[in-house]
Amino acid sequence: MDHRQFDHCPWLFAENATDEQRSEQRRRQSEIDGDSEVGERCYVAGSAAVFPDRLRLGDDSYIAAHAYVTGELTTGSDCTLNPFSTVRGTVVLGDGVRIGAHTSLLGFNHSMEPDRPVFRQPLTSRGITVGDDVWIGSHVVVVDGVTIGDHCVIGAGAVVTRDLPPWTMAAGNPARPLRDRRDTDRGRRGTSEGAARPTSLARFADTARSQAADLVARCWDGERYVDRPGAAPTVRAHCDAVEIADLLLGSVPGQLSAEEHVERLAGAQDPVSGLVPELGEPVPVVEEDGFVGEGAGLYHVLSVGYALDLLGASFPHPVRGARDMTARQLTARLEGLPWSDRAWEAGAWIDAWATAAHWNGTADAGAVEALFGWLLTRADPWTGMWGQPSAREGRLQVVNGYYRLTRGSFAQFGVPVPYPERVVDAVLDHSRDARWFGAGRENACNVLDVVHPLWLCARQLGNGYREAEIRAWAERQLAAALPRWRDGEGFAFGPGTQAGLQGTEMWLAIIWHLADVLGGSEELGYRPRGVHRAP
Repeated sequence: MDHRQFDHCPWLFAENATDEQRSEQRRRQSEIDGDSEVGERCYVAGSAAVFPDRLRLGDDSYIAAHAYVTGELTTGSDCTLNPFSTVRGTVVLGDGVRIGAHTSLLGFNHSMEPDRPVFRQPLTSRGITVGDDVWIGSHVVVVDGVTIGDHCVIGAGAVVTRDLPPWTMAAGNPARPLRDRRDTDRGRRGTSEGAARPTSLARFADTARSQAADLVARCWDGERYVDRPGAAPTVRAHCDAVEIADLLLGSVPGQLSAEEHVERLAGAQDPVSGLVPELGEPVPVVEEDGFVGEGAGLYHVLSVGYALDLLGASFPHPVRGARDMTARQLTARLEGLPWSDRAWEAGAWIDAWATAAHWNGTADAGAVEALFGWLLTRADPWTGMWGQPSAREGRLQVVNGYYRLTRGSFAQFGVPVPYPERVVDAVLDHSRDARWFGAGRENACNVLDVVHPLWLCARQLGNGYREAEIRAWAERQLAAALPRWRDGEGFAFGPGTQAGLQGTEMWLAIIWHLADVLGGSEELGYRPRGVHRAP
């Protein structure tokens, strides 16, 4: 057999190549540019255009004739790129992935802003992730940001624009799920086998509940609460301890009586500004309109306020900035928030101000109306959000800011959010961004800031809009979250961090929201009532 036959039928190479042909193939592999590593028994066609920045080709894999490979490609073992296939951008394949002839996996995109020609705009890349045992037919296009779960089959000619959960058989333009690959009788399943069963939720909750008292006790240094042993005491750590004890035990942390908890938290409030400084720090400096601009004082409006609420108490003093700010002053502050590049910071400010107005109960009604009027008239009708995505962070700032903003305003006051379908579209698009949701990259903030808007909008819509995709994302996140519990320690906030009170409080709330999206939250036996509560 000559090299042309091997190029088009590379699976024949291992058993039929001569010693000379094997030597030539080793030379071909060694000449691949970029940071390249090729596994055992692989084949790369001489006619393939392979110009990667980084290539990791797993054992027993091949790149066939006239394939085009650039960017960063990582494959598991037994993967095949058949003739004329294209793989560009950042692409990760699991084990046993088959890519059909003339198929394109495009893990990058152009920006499309109207201020300049497309060819002059920067490239963006969220990447494509394909699981194990996946067959992608011929003439398929998979666009940037898509995750295809394990054991999927994609029909010829499909255009895959959205994530596909494990075991999906999909086809069409755009690709739509047809059935579960395991359903050989074409029956419908209510829940995929990979999803967390109610029994696993109940077992998790029982474990967390049985360890809650000791988990909180390990974060008591004898005088105050710390996020984790060895850390400095903080106001938030005390509030997280109160929330965890309420959530899992229905009681207060045992290190202090309920009255002592209230005394410490309420006593930390500055009677003039109504703000709560960090332990050992001065009272936050307020702006001319009477409210703080940034820092721990903002979040303490939430954390201390809800901790006191769980303890059956409240702030002893009003928060001045929400009590005294006029509608005109509020509007000026809203206009001056950093929407263009720091939408999370803008959303956090609104969250704190609206929550302060909620606690006060006597805020200027005109200011509260001005807040909702400004938000409703400034929401982007294409995304339902505030702020703009960037090439550097994608939608991260916008989506995370959306959660903070809507948590304190629309959700807290029971006001419907604008353009909920577009919010679901934007949040699902963000959830496919591998920079924030790639394997091992998720942290509590980023997952919470996706699941809460999806949960909120799905409840408001009530029409099943993109329900299958929302459920598939929730299933994956829940299956990944439950095993992260560390016995005796709780949850870490994110990869590379230690388990502590903050991570535990947040992930407990996240798990409830994920389970509620899937209809199984009752198995947990708890419902968040604090900062990350379900109104």
